[in-house]
Amino acid sequence: MPDRLKNRLDQLYNGGARASVRFRYGLILFDAISILYFIVTAPFIATPAVHVVNSVFGALILLDFLARFWLARDRWRLLGKIYTLADIVVIAVLILDPFLSHSLAFLRILRGLRLIHSYHLLGDLRRDSRFFRLHEDAVIAAINLVVFIFTTASAAYVMFFDQHPGLGAYIDALYFTVATLTTTGFGDITLASAVGKLFSIFVMVFGVALFVSLARALFQPQKVRFTCPDCGLLRHDPDAVHCKHCGRLLNIPTEGAD
Repeated sequence: MPDRLKNRLDQLYNGGARASVRFRYGLILFDAISILYFIVTAPFIATPAVHVVNSVFGALILLDFLARFWLARDRWRLLGKIYTLADIVVIAVLILDPFLSHSLAFLRILRGLRLIHSYHLLGDLRRDSRFFRLHEDAVIAAINLVVFIFTTASAAYVMFFDQHPGLGAYIDALYFTVATLTTTGFGDITLASAVGKLFSIFVMVFGVALFVSLARALFQPQKVRFTCPDCGLLRHDPDAVHCKHCGRLLNIPTEGAD
């Protein structure tokens, strides 16, 4: 029975059948819903009903984590992945939610790292979505930036803006984060303490890097993912006939080709 269950789970998580692909898209939809839920509820004091919903999310994420851990060929390597560590933190926060300070709510948004680094989602999207194949770098860069903005805004909220908890304070934290990230510098909301200044530097350094990465992905010439058989170069121009690195004749699949 355990072997049969493990084989079934392996098919769902790693198989190429249509049902497996749909299952993985379902997981991604769950991830997106959980991230949206964590963002929306971050500014508010949890009610008993919210604690129940948090526990349900925690249980589902735990089941997903246990399944992936059971299937992993190298479990220590899996535990070293950043999205795995984020899942462990989120699971702990959700399960212990009724006993924790509201200031830890922002940790739940670390669940976004799972969406960014979902390997099978990328593989499925490359196969099923022409738009994603053409704009993969831009899509991933945009997700990175959005998750960074809301994670950082939630951290700023609980560290500097929660003297009067609520939506207004969270909007102030989000406004501060975007203004700092873009180096707009209106000056109407600033962090005067030493810790606040260090936090602002962190937002500027990492946020600007992500913002530039998105701009580069949007405006640089698009590349297609195709591995050169000789030199291993991974990205090529969509209409490339030869590899620019070694000159090998390429046969890049194109839309409508037999």
